[in-house]
Amino acid sequence: MTTVKVWRAADYVRMPWKNGGGSTEEITRDAGHGLDGFGWRLSIADIAESGGFSTFAGYQRVITVIQGAGMVLTVDGEEQRGLLPLQPFAFSGESQVACRLITGPIRDFNLIYAPQRYHARLQWVDGVQQFFSTAHTVLVFSVADEVKALGEVLGHHDCLQVDGNTGLLDIAVTGRCCLIELTAHD
Repeated sequence: MTTVKVWRAADYVRMPWKNGGGSTEEITRDAGHGLDGFGWRLSIADIAESGGFSTFAGYQRVITVIQGAGMVLTVDGEEQRGLLPLQPFAFSGESQVACRLITGPIRDFNLIYAPQRYHARLQWVDGVQQFFSTAHTVLVFSVADEVKALGEVLGHHDCLQVDGNTGLLDIAVTGRCCLIELTAHD
């Protein structure tokens, strides 16, 4: 049975980073508690100063700056291109990662998932979009003051979660948002 849930930004739970260097607001996840036992997890991290990222062995990460000027990541000793707002960047959770803030604090949006358990697809869209998905779980994360999806209205940083999809889901979205599709491997 397909279920639809809207997560409101005002209700997100704040928790410390795994390395203790900052805090994260957890949006939603598939299972587990704290920083253990999940197959996938969405969160928003507040980065107040340059420094190191927590490691998540066995996971893949996709990070996107959603507030602030951006940052430059160094992944396993290699400096990457500047990561500007709404430009996703994927890296292994096992990598040694540090960031240098471009001009002050930022907020970033994070998808962390176990690639041996899930196939994930992430894309940022703006305007009116219609797409079809066979993914078991579909998430729509808003970075606009208003995003419409599946008859729901999302505010800034709200997230719509569809679970249990077994068919071809027809999704129309209006506004600037991130679409994430997750399907468990058989």
